[in-house]
Amino acid sequence: MKLPQFYVDDLIKRAITEDINYIDVTTDYLLDENAESTASFIAKDTGVLAGLDVALRVFSLLDGEISFQTFKKDGDQVEKGDVIATMKGRTVSLLKGERTALNLLQHMSGIATATNQCVKLVEGTNASIAETRKTLPGLRALQKYAVVVGGGRNHRFNLSDAAMLKDNHIDAYGSLTEAVNALRAKTGHMVKIEVETRTLAELEEALAAGADVIMLDNMDCPTMKKAVEITAGRAKLEASGNITLDNIREVAETGVDIISLGALTHSVRCFDISMRIV
Repeated sequence: MKLPQFYVDDLIKRAITEDINYIDVTTDYLLDENAESTASFIAKDTGVLAGLDVALRVFSLLDGEISFQTFKKDGDQVEKGDVIATMKGRTVSLLKGERTALNLLQHMSGIATATNQCVKLVEGTNASIAETRKTLPGLRALQKYAVVVGGGRNHRFNLSDAAMLKDNHIDAYGSLTEAVNALRAKTGHMVKIEVETRTLAELEEALAAGADVIMLDNMDCPTMKKAVEITAGRAKLEASGNITLDNIREVAETGVDIISLGALTHSVRCFDISMRIV
């Protein structure tokens, strides 16, 4: 999976502009602009790396003469103390890019690490791990990329990808069946329809209406297991809501196809990485 460079560059430029504005008071007044140094990214925890190319691109956009040597790549398991990469060039450029590069690298590696932990917990079951649209504004593609690096799969990228009838859509329209029928009448043949259900009765209605994917929202495991039996492969089933590391294996063992977790992107802990000037 390769992120488009124009997207990454635009995001980085906005982040750098936010951080530097027009001058770095400390660095620009303190250091000789031609002095050179070597800096290293060092892992301070154990987990899955993601976003290294994005982080290094920060320095390239600030200073095209900075050179790099990488020792790890996205998807690699890194251990505490591992040197991930080294950057050599103007000291002022390295210092100006440090925070933006680390912010992106730490956040993306945190997502990859958390996703990988969930993936390992459901190994041997039918369930795949996915994130949701609960992403940080402007960072969605980076966050979803990190989920894939961690071994997960992506949910829809935006509202144009698929039709998803949430509880508020159904409540506002007045009928689950009629809402599905109305969408079928207007959407193209490439568009799938997912329906959020809260009870087994709603599940059966969604199946009768011909939903492609059915979300089992905040159902307990015995109810989800019954839902799998009722569905019998007629639609993909997605478990969502109140899923934690403590119960994710039990959820997967009900037989659902997808387990989606908003926490993978909206509240994940950053992976601890430092940058040190040699």
